[in-house]
Amino acid sequence: MKIKVKVDDSVYQVEIENLNARPIIARIGDETFEIWPEMEAGPALAKTALVEASPKPATGLPADQPTSASSVAAPLPGTVTEIMVSAGSQVQAGNPLLVIEAMKMKNTIRAARAGTVKEIHVVVGQSVQHKQLLLEFET
Repeated sequence: MKIKVKVDDSVYQVEIENLNARPIIARIGDETFEIWPEMEAGPALAKTALVEASPKPATGLPADQPTSASSVAAPLPGTVTEIMVSAGSQVQAGNPLLVIEAMKMKNTIRAARAGTVKEIHVVVGQSVQHKQLLLEFET
């Protein structure tokens, strides 16, 4: 969806991917922003959420999270309902690692590469945020 947003005397063409997704991904020119309306502001300040949003990190992960191929981050917020591996498990690319339930949908998180699981950072029943570190592989 494309909308025009006016801030002071400037008008911006904003492209929004999906208003129902969290975070909402918005693009203004070459910049990409993540918007968490529920966290950014209450209803009275909702109009300023886009202005206050920070650019999306180039890595796709928050600055405080590992950015190597040896980590797996949550692709969406939800609740961990099942963990199929443990530290020391050998996995092949495509093997299921764990399941995150979001809005009554079960999402199986699969290994992007072959390797040995080094550490699991979540437990069954734990709520996770988008891009939260789930597990790490040995390097």
